[in-house]
Amino acid sequence: MSVEKVLAISGKPGLYELKIQTRSGFIAESLIDGKRLTVGLRSNVSLLSEISIYTETAELKLFEVFAKIATKENNGPALDHKATNNDLLAYFGEVVPDFDRDRVYVSDIKKVLNWYNILQKANYIANLTAPAVTTTGTVTINNSESVEEAVVVEATEEKPKAKRAPKKKTEDKE
Repeated sequence: MSVEKVLAISGKPGLYELKIQTRSGFIAESLIDGKRLTVGLRSNVSLLSEISIYTETAELKLFEVFAKIATKENNGPALDHKATNNDLLAYFGEVVPDFDRDRVYVSDIKKVLNWYNILQKANYIANLTAPAVTTTGTVTINNSESVEEAVVVEATEEKPKAKRAPKKKTEDKE
């Protein structure tokens, strides 16, 4: 389960995980019921990792907002998105105190809380808030100490093959 592959599809309720890319679009799986659907290239799709919330100073990535909600709720469910507008605004104000009240609407807050609760039920929130594990140091091999080095291999981008120019039409001379 990768949060980078979670997306919202316009006109379809809930959240989906990108599964397979096809020639005409891709196949996505619902995080709610596990059903798969084919999504065409012309569909309006948003990756959650690309969505931000306006604040008074800058924009805050949606997954950062999810992490703040998870901290507040101890990785549990958030306030139901069907709560009253005043309750939603008060709750979101506790999570993101400096959110821009002129550009973030109640409908946006409802989506954020609904999406968080869907992700929380599907165990994505635990993965989102888990600290990244990094290791550095020395490795002992055959009773001798050696320093582990990271090797970075730079990927070269393949250039597409040049297309042939179309043949010029020759006019018949009479």
